[in-house]
Amino acid sequence: MEKLEGMQAPQFTLPDENGEIVSLSDFEGKKYVILYFYPKDATPGCTTQACDFRDAYESFSDLNAVILGVSPDNEASHQRFIEKQGLPFSLLVDADHKAAEAYGVWKLKKMFGKEYMGIERSTFLIDPTGTVVKEWRKVKVKGHIEEALATLEQLTKKA
Repeated sequence: MEKLEGMQAPQFTLPDENGEIVSLSDFEGKKYVILYFYPKDATPGCTTQACDFRDAYESFSDLNAVILGVSPDNEASHQRFIEKQGLPFSLLVDADHKAAEAYGVWKLKKMFGKEYMGIERSTFLIDPTGTVVKEWRKVKVKGHIEEALATLEQLTKKA
């Protein structure tokens, strides 16, 4: 998969945890989008990552950014995860993993000697023109949110 940085972000239209339709184009001309793909609701790494984004939510909001999490989990799973962790942002349902494929994060994974297809933890920073300005692939959770926030701060200073 070639890098998406500097390219128009692949468009998507996905239901959120309440079944409301969210499209990338909803934010064009208005907001930065932190689009993060994660493997599964309520698993240890994904919970840590979601809570890190939750804890930095106001800082991202102050920089005119919206956070959207994406996984193949269904609406009910997303609702439970949001309620349990007090997440202030939407989680999108990518049941057929079309968005994950468009962003090149639907990958062959290995765990306990088994191979399966799943999401490679990745984050994309998309500017208000719909351009991917930064991408992080194979994300390690520790320190990631701080790095994403620092990148956004630098971008908004230039703007």
